[in-house]
Amino acid sequence: MTRPVALVTGASAGIGDSFARLLADRAYNLVVVARDVARLEALAKDVAERHKTHTEVLGADLTDRARLATVEARLRDTSRPIEVLINNAGFGSLGDFDQLDIDVETRMIDLNVVALCRLTHAALVPMLERGRGGILNVSSLGGFQPTPKFSTYGGTKAFVTNFTQAVHEEVRGRGVNVSVLCPGFTRTEFQDRAGAEAEKLPGFVWQSAEDVAKAGLDGLERNKAVIVPGTVNKLTAGLVSVTPGALSRRSAAMLSRFFN
Repeated sequence: MTRPVALVTGASAGIGDSFARLLADRAYNLVVVARDVARLEALAKDVAERHKTHTEVLGADLTDRARLATVEARLRDTSRPIEVLINNAGFGSLGDFDQLDIDVETRMIDLNVVALCRLTHAALVPMLERGRGGILNVSSLGGFQPTPKFSTYGGTKAFVTNFTQAVHEEVRGRGVNVSVLCPGFTRTEFQDRAGAEAEKLPGFVWQSAEDVAKAGLDGLERNKAVIVPGTVNKLTAGLVSVTPGALSRRSAAMLSRFFN
């Protein structure tokens, strides 16, 4: 039988790499997207050897509208349908907003919000026409509340969480699963890229990228609207939901002191 195909953005490292490997283990062929083509090719070689998975490599900076358009076109290609889209690509930055490079902040919005929104639309239309498929958008526990020192990042993730839940309801009963994954602290390269050192945080708050990705795929299969992986994160999300806004903001500001 022909294997279904999953497209994973930000697949060169971290949670995206774990998504790709877990999907290969679940007998999917892959389309992997990221800027680092060398890493994608190494991933493709490895999953081919381990799982006999065919992998299509798309090198693309998703903040570049021309390159983004190539990925949108791949999602719309009904002759080679994409069964699952994992919108994982994203980045963050640390610091007081007035001290940050505004070009970097708006580029973050382009990737975390605009690219995700366009790719969701490109995948959703043909999936609805077929009456099947799945879209998993990766957000963050930080999207549940204001996040001082990560103001733009938290804002983008709040969009992703609310946008995805809305689309989930819009397509209910039409054969397409749409879920949002909201991980907490995950051991990836994210902290280094954001300039955030987090060694002061206790070990029990951390999860592995593989555990997060597995929770995301399992939740998508069950068509859960919101997936919060890990007991600590579930407790945190529940606490945030009942905490007054002012206290929530100040608590987040206190937590940000662990990143310096």
